Amino acid sequence: MSQRESGYARKERDLYETPEWVSEVGCFYLGPTGDGVVWEPACGNGKMQSVIQKYYDVLGSDIYLGTDFLASQMLDPTVRRIMTNPPYELATEFCEHALRLTEPVGGMVMMLLRTDFDHAKSRSHLFRDCPAFAKKVVLTKRIVWFEPEPGSKGKSPSFNHAWFIWDWKHEGPPTIGYAA
Repeated sequence: MSQRESGYARKERDLYETPEWVSEVGCFYLGPTGDGVVWEPACGNGKMQSVIQKYYDVLGSDIYLGTDFLASQMLDPTVRRIMTNPPYELATEFCEHALRLTEPVGGMVMMLLRTDFDHAKSRSHLFRDCPAFAKKVVLTKRIVWFEPEPGSKGKSPSFNHAWFIWDWKHEGPPTIGYAA
C-alpha cells in the first residue's frame, strides 16, 4: 500500500516548520526546567525554538545558519537535551548523532517523526535494541504543514506523527502516550 501524494512540492532541505501546538506537546515531555540547555539543531526560522524558550534555556542552530548538526559536537557543555523536527531525509542520522552526543551526559533526545518511523527493521538499533528508547507520544491530530490560501479549503494532512523520546536515564520498557 502506498501513501498518497500530498500535492505540494517538497521544500528545500525539508524546511517544514513545526506548528506551535506540536512544540508545546514536546515541551510537556522535556522534564524539569533546571536540567541544562535544550538544543534545537534544525531550528530553521526559529518557530520551535521560540516555543521551547518559553520554558527552557534553548540553543538554536541550523545548517541554514552555518551549523551542520551532523558534523557538530556539543556546542554548549550545558546541553542535556536535544529536541527537533529533523529533515525527513536525514532523520535516522539525526537520531543516531543526537544519541551519541547525549549518552555521555545521561541526556535526552526528542524527535518529531512519522508514527511508523519505528517500524523499519533497519532502525531497530534505535528502538528495540536501544536501552535509552523511553517513550513514543502519538499525536492524535494530524499536523497541517501548509496553511491554505485565503478563501480555499486546502488539502488534508497525509501523515500521522509522534514525538519519539530517548532518555539515557530511562529504565524498563518504553511506553506509549497520546496527545492532542
